[in-house]
Amino acid sequence: MKKPLILVRIALFSAILAILSQIAIPMPTGVPITLQTFAAALCGYCLKAKEGCASVVVYLMLGAVGVPVFSGFQGGFSRIVGPTGGFLIGFIFLTWLCGINFEKKPLRILFGMIGLILCHLTGALQYAVLMNIGFWQSLLSVSVPFLIKDIISVAAAFFASLAVSKVTSRYIL
Repeated sequence: MKKPLILVRIALFSAILAILSQIAIPMPTGVPITLQTFAAALCGYCLKAKEGCASVVVYLMLGAVGVPVFSGFQGGFSRIVGPTGGFLIGFIFLTWLCGINFEKKPLRILFGMIGLILCHLTGALQYAVLMNIGFWQSLLSVSVPFLIKDIISVAAAFFASLAVSKVTSRYIL
């Protein structure tokens, strides 16, 4: 595939991630319910591991320099190193594992779920350290309440990627 087309795909999926990050429901713990997990998984499933991760890294770099791409139209490096930033970093693991291309669909979904677990562990760990609480308390506060929604998000992203693939294959995207 031609390099300019790859860059367009990466930019497009970074934009999709930024847009879906704005669909958020605030929660008392400070970790909002968003469509970020769906978008990060979609980046991996549609672009594969390397390009998908590149789209997430572009998204994180935009946010780090202050572009309001994170949930709630927030930006800044402080968001990445703050209590909920571990989830943002965890999207890299999620996207990478969703992007591993297996012929068998159940393996692709399984690896997406493993990526989701790594994302939640990264997020809960950073939250625990910065909020000065135990890791298990952190998991119960900022991970467990979101697991069902996030499992559905990763599965939905996989099936959405099949539809996207079918449509875009006609246009070499």
